[in-house]
Amino acid sequence: MKDNNYPKLHNAIWPGIVGKGDGAEPIISFDTLLEMTANADVNGVKFDGIDIGLFDPHVSADSSDDDLKRLVEKVSSYNLEIGSLVAPIWPPSGGSAMGSKEDRAKFVEQVRKSCHVGKRLRDLGIRPNGVVRIDSACSPEDWSKDPTGNTSLIAQTFREACDVAADYGEKLAAEGEICWGGMHSWKAMLDTLEAVDRPNIGFQADMSHTFLYLLGYNSPEDRILPANFEWSDREAIKAGLRKLTHALRPWMIDFHVAQNDGTVHGTGSHDKTGRHCLATDPNGKLNIAEDAGFWLRDDKGELTKAVKHICWDGCMFPNAVMTQAKTWNDILAAMIAVRQQHGWQE
Repeated sequence: MKDNNYPKLHNAIWPGIVGKGDGAEPIISFDTLLEMTANADVNGVKFDGIDIGLFDPHVSADSSDDDLKRLVEKVSSYNLEIGSLVAPIWPPSGGSAMGSKEDRAKFVEQVRKSCHVGKRLRDLGIRPNGVVRIDSACSPEDWSKDPTGNTSLIAQTFREACDVAADYGEKLAAEGEICWGGMHSWKAMLDTLEAVDRPNIGFQADMSHTFLYLLGYNSPEDRILPANFEWSDREAIKAGLRKLTHALRPWMIDFHVAQNDGTVHGTGSHDKTGRHCLATDPNGKLNIAEDAGFWLRDDKGELTKAVKHICWDGCMFPNAVMTQAKTWNDILAAMIAVRQQHGWQE
């Protein structure tokens, strides 16, 4: 049997920045993470590409054409492609999607810059697929002061961002995460996506973050698993994942493979969200390869092929862990297992 070659396997580079600096551990350089990604190897299988956050000091959303050409030369020299990009929509360079008129204009402008970068990378031949990732850049606490009005404002901002993205041939993926207002529960996320009403918006499912939706963090009324369930009850977890993915899978256009231990975590300036665990963490509550299938297959168990690449997002691991070759080989092995169970050949 031939090995599957789709979806392509990507590593995220932004974990070198997210939760770093700002009184936490030092930022890990783009070049270091690029090398770690390129050097990972499991029985001759390697990562196919990287997903990039458009933040200084890695890759700026204000990159010039020459900057982007140098980026393409550097990444392609490692035999890697570029996939999805994260738009830097948070203050101070961006603004809350439900904030003032000025805040929302800054948000849309940051999306525009990111879509420009995305199109140039496509034109330069290194980005065959991928989306531009966004979130609401506001807290659940602020959102909860006026859920209806704030969801409406977020949807209005997302619509404007979608219209801008369409000019560049880009799709926007809203990442479901408990730390973002209007996206902090599976029901709030659905309400927001449905309110946007644009063909080029979808959902980014991260296995760690969406797992927290089951537990109702920041939105107890929307929890799916009963409060008294036992972690040993694998069938209850699977039933919860079926309900969650049935609702959100039709929207999914970007996918992060991840592990979670059922707790929340935040470092530096990053608010508490689902704790990313190492693929081999004994406390991990997910069966990574099996549970990825709830997202990558439909209710009948058929492959959706909705994403051409999948990405490992390992935010907020200690630097000592992120600079070990074993870490990335273990992660790559988990990604390969997902592709073997839920991939295809092209």
